[in-house]
Amino acid sequence: MAKHEGKQAEGNPSKQSKPSKPSKPESIALKVYAGVAAVAAAMVARKLAEKAWVKATGKTPPNEPESPDVDWAEAVGWSLVSGTTVAIARLLATRKAAGAWHRVSAQQPAAPVN
Repeated sequence: MAKHEGKQAEGNPSKQSKPSKPSKPESIALKVYAGVAAVAAAMVARKLAEKAWVKATGKTPPNEPESPDVDWAEAVGWSLVSGTTVAIARLLATRKAAGAWHRVSAQQPAAPVN
């Protein structure tokens, strides 16, 4: 009977200790960590998007898609490809950074800064 009661206590979330929220310095460190990861991911994603664009279109992506000299279809296409790729990479990097922080610190990660 004692074994069974012990398993119930282990399986009951209210009996388990919850991770604490990070202190102010830890919260700042997490934001810096997530920010660095997001910037690095964005840089890599941009390079990958450029390579994919060249492979798909045979042309280099426009440096200034807002320029009137750039065709609308090309400007919109490049904006969609680069923007989506970079945004997804930043999201993944920020989530991974928060997860890694949580595993290492055993604390609840704070909301990352955009």
